Amino acid sequence: MHGPPWVGWPLVLLCAAAGAYCLVRSRTVPAAERGAARGEGLMALGMAAMAWPASAAAPLAWSPWLFTAVFGAAGLWALARRHLHHAVGAGAMAYMALAMALPAGQWGPAGHLDGMGRTAGMSPMGHPAPGGVPLLTGLLLLYFTVYVIAAGVRLAPAAVSTAPDGPAPDAGPPGVLRACRVAMGIGMLAMLLAL
Repeated sequence: MHGPPWVGWPLVLLCAAAGAYCLVRSRTVPAAERGAARGEGLMALGMAAMAWPASAAAPLAWSPWLFTAVFGAAGLWALARRHLHHAVGAGAMAYMALAMALPAGQWGPAGHLDGMGRTAGMSPMGHPAPGGVPLLTGLLLLYFTVYVIAAGVRLAPAAVSTAPDGPAPDAGPPGVLRACRVAMGIGMLAMLLAL
């Protein structure tokens, strides 16, 4: 991931922790939910791998293509299984990997000037050009913002139970699983903003 390491490392840790929790949790959930839990765990681990700061280790030249292929296949698999949110998430990851492979504004080799006297990959103001298609990036940012807010609102308890022996509404593993989903959505937002 391009961007400052102080953003990348917490994102790696957050996504890796969410992925590990989802994979461990997939062993204890009912059989009908195991596929979704495994999918979320693998998606979170893939997000952790993509969020690895570029300053820590130079990414291999072929890694964006590998991420594009893996997340593209995962998106098609999720779409075939009618998991729309997982398909959108995998598609967003494939889109970001493709944007890493083909940065916007690079019409020639890096360092050469374009017809306007600017270095390729730079905006008219001299800043790096954003990766990806701005409209698609904006739509994905909107989707994940709405998802995070809606999931966060559902995570908060609606009312406190007055019965002293009753459990809290979102106590325990289901609440943690929902919190992992919110954390992954926030991670997706951070990665889209760093694009």
